[in-house]
Amino acid sequence: MKAARYYGPGDIRVEQIPEPEPKNGQVKIKIAWNGICGTDLHAYLAPFVKFPTATVPNEITGETLPITLGHEFSGTIVGLGEGVDATVYTIGQAVCVETIFGCGKTDICSACRAGTRNLCRDINAIGIGGFGGGLAEYISVNKEHIHPLPGNISLEVGACLEPLAVAWYAVKKSKFKSGDRVLICGAGPIGIFLLKALRSFDPNTLIIICEPTELRREVSVQHGATLALDPTATDITATVLAATHGAGVDIAFDAAGVQQSMDTCLYSVKTRGLIVSVATWEQVPKVDMNLMLLREITVTATNSYTGIHPELVQAVASGRLSGIEDLVTARVPLEEVVERGIKALLNDKDKHVKILVHP
Repeated sequence: MKAARYYGPGDIRVEQIPEPEPKNGQVKIKIAWNGICGTDLHAYLAPFVKFPTATVPNEITGETLPITLGHEFSGTIVGLGEGVDATVYTIGQAVCVETIFGCGKTDICSACRAGTRNLCRDINAIGIGGFGGGLAEYISVNKEHIHPLPGNISLEVGACLEPLAVAWYAVKKSKFKSGDRVLICGAGPIGIFLLKALRSFDPNTLIIICEPTELRREVSVQHGATLALDPTATDITATVLAATHGAGVDIAFDAAGVQQSMDTCLYSVKTRGLIVSVATWEQVPKVDMNLMLLREITVTATNSYTGIHPELVQAVASGRLSGIEDLVTARVPLEEVVERGIKALLNDKDKHVKILVHP
């Protein structure tokens, strides 16, 4: 089968590899769509945490480079391994995949024992640490990672549920309540999914987006942002304070992962406000601890997601979360994943929000 294989920064090759067959407890999926993630972009540019190397294998999968990329995908079931209940997992069923995995050593790992594999010290994901990936024609995955899609959720939307789960989880962990005023720094897919998740809980509260790219600001307004501001042209904190009568926002989400965005969050949040980091940081930020102390600001972070896919699937199926397909700005074949997928997102941010790949 065809698969996009990651050999290292700047080196992704679409090549033929053996088609996987489902092992005991696994389900084989014919992949329909795979979304390109910021993690894929980071890895294309430079060595990135959680990817194995050519000489050092992943501690869970035992795989070294190359690995098949892709951790945001959907597809249809085409095969069942031994030990899989055919009345629960049926051939032809549309599914999405919860790709996060931990070490699974429940005797020694408290996170895996508690069912919070996103907090396992060895956390990784299908398509990053190994176990196949969504940028291929087929994959076989353990049944507990599979979530059936109701008939009114398309496979394109199904491929967006993995990053949407990141945003949904962050909103839930923030304990956002109706009326809370919010700042979101960064309007890439995660930032816009944060916006959509927040709007599903409160359609009217103040939500301000901070984003330098014009297209993404426009999309943010279309999907419910009260204000969408360019940080290169606007004093974000001054605007936030004016919009909140000098108080600041209740919650600030950092979905950009750069020093400027963290600073903006710190100076824009109210006394005893909350900052939630949802981004992966290439460089560790500096945080003004004295400012946190004087204003009793809480800074926390969320790591991927855990245990929320059934609730999220229901929210999308019920229409509470809608318009997700409108965020897809390009659909490309697997053979063009680098030129029209990864490079397009790196070089043409003013043209794209979400790109899906069809193997």
